[in-house]
Amino acid sequence: MSNPIGLTEGCRDALHHLQQTREVNTVILRFADTPGVLAPELELELEGNLTHDELVSTLPADQARLVVHELSFATPEGARRHEMLLILWMPTEAEAQEEAWTAGYTFLKKQLPDVHVHLTARRQDQLEYRRLVALAG
Repeated sequence: MSNPIGLTEGCRDALHHLQQTREVNTVILRFADTPGVLAPELELELEGNLTHDELVSTLPADQARLVVHELSFATPEGARRHEMLLILWMPTEAEAQEEAWTAGYTFLKKQLPDVHVHLTARRQDQLEYRRLVALAG
């Protein structure tokens, strides 16, 4: 993709809200009508604390998305942990657009330096909770 990637104001607000508060744990991004511009899938007030199951069920089966999600889990010692994840959801049906989504994913990695767990998932089983905990842990 030759166009640079950008963020809508709503996207910047949603990501800032996710990083600064505990009210929101997930921001799902899509490309806006403007080529190369990422926008939140939902308006900020509709974003919420999605459980793992809600997150997985929210992802469309035939469209790619970028997801920033705060995963909450307990360590084997019983301590509570929270780790931010950046997920490129790229189902087989959306592979024709993979170049654009990969550019968005790379852009977000640079924009979110505190997010250390990055993954690409093509199937829901790749987002299995224990797998995510192992990656974050």
